[in-house]
Formats: sequence, structure tokens, C-alpha cells
Amino acid sequence: MFLFRRRFLIAGAGVLAALVFCGHECASYFGTAAGWAKESVRSKIPMEFEIDRARKMVKDLVPDIRQNMHVIAREEVEVERLDNEIKTTEGRLSKDKDGIMRLKNDVASPRDSYEYGGRRYTVQQVKLDLANRFERYKTNDATLASLRDIHQARTKSLEAARQKLDGMLAAKRQLEVDVENLEARLKVVEVAQTTSSVNVDDSQLGRAKELVADLRSRLQVAEKLVNAEDRFKGEIPIDDAAAADIVDQVTGYFQNPTTTQPTVATAH
Repeated sequence: MFLFRRRFLIAGAGVLAALVFCGHECASYFGTAAGWAKESVRSKIPMEFEIDRARKMVKDLVPDIRQNMHVIAREEVEVERLDNEIKTTEGRLSKDKDGIMRLKNDVASPRDSYEYGGRRYTVQQVKLDLANRFERYKTNDATLASLRDIHQARTKSLEAARQKLDGMLAAKRQLEVDVENLEARLKVVEVAQTTSSVNVDDSQLGRAKELVADLRSRLQVAEKLVNAEDRFKGEIPIDDAAAADIVDQVTGYFQNPTTTQPTVATAH
């Protein structure tokens, strides 16, 4: 175990040293090899699987679309609330302004006292009330300005969310159409490959055709080997046409009565 670890560490150190000395060039080689391997693996994936994966990715856009719808609904509620608050503040400021202008006009006409609602007030009391009303008005007026700025920002956000939703819906519809077109084109290719003598697909039918072609080639090779073994056994080819012909020639020669027989010398 110790020896194995030592060898592993030495090998790792060697790889690290090679990377250090090679620098960017080795990194380029490794990056190119990784990219090539990735493309090679991708080319082996059936197109049916990739189309189904694309269809699933399109369906997975639904949660994002719903999330955007939720954002739009929330912004619509907030914009509506701001609208109501702005209108309420504007109405209150208009009423406060009327009261301030009345007190200002009264104070501008010096008198010993002023009567409001059946009660009399001194000049100092009226001026103090006017100052308080004016400070409150300025605060509410600044608040109204902030509300209007917030309303404007929320309105822009709402419009952006609506445009994003419209874009996502349009893109989703287009992707659905694209996936359907790809599937239709794939079916056309599969039909063409079914009747084609050159099979380039990796479907079950294509693999079956390839297997049958391979078996046919293997059987042809086996038949040729059997015939070759028969020819090299060294036996007389009794079924050969030439052998049958020579037998007929011999038989016809000796059975023909007109054939001159060889004379045998007799010893005396």
C-alpha cells in the first residue's frame, strides 16, 4: 500500500511538473482535448433524447413565467396603493393650504383678536398656529413628492416586468414551434434512413440493419473458409467434371470393337 501511494504521488508530481513547464501550451492541449471529448460524447446522444430534453427545458420556463406574473401582480397592487395614497395626500394638502392662506390673510390685517368657530384667539395664537400648519404642510408636501417619485419608479418597474413577461411568453411559444419543427424534420430523416441503403442513424432500426449486414459478411467469410479447407485436403476431386470426362473416354475406347487392339508376341 505504501509503495502504491508513493508511486501515485510521484506520478501526480510528474503531471504537475509537466503542466508547470508546458504552461499555456499544455493547457491549450488539455482544453482542446476536453472540448473534443465533449463534442464526441454529444454526437453520440440520440437526437430524440435531445429533442425531448429541449421540450422539457421549454416546459421548465413555466415557473419563471409564473414568478414574473407574481412580480407583476405585486407591483400592480403597490402602484394602486401609491395612487390612493397620493390622491389622499393631495386632498389633505389642498385643504391645509386653504387654511394656511386664510390665517395668513387674517394675520396680514392686524387686529386685537380673531374669531374662529365661535372662539376668539390673539394675534400670537394665530401666528403660532399658522407656523405649525405651515411646517406640517411643508413636511406633507415633501412626502407627496417622495410618493410621486416612488410611484414613478414602481410604474417603470411594472412596465419592465410586463415587457419581460411578454418576451418570455413570445420566446416560449417560438421555442415550442421550433421543437415541433425539429421533431417533424427528424421523422422525415428517419423515414429516409429506413429506405436508404446507407444507414447513418443510431436508432434501433439502424442498429438492427448494421447487425444483419455484419452477420451477412461474417457468414460469407465462413463459407469461403470452408470451401478453402475442402480444396486443400489433398483428396481426388471425384466430382470434378474433368474426372467424369476421362472415365467416359476410357470406357468408350475399350468397348469399341473396331478399335485396334495391341498385338502380344507369343513365345515359341
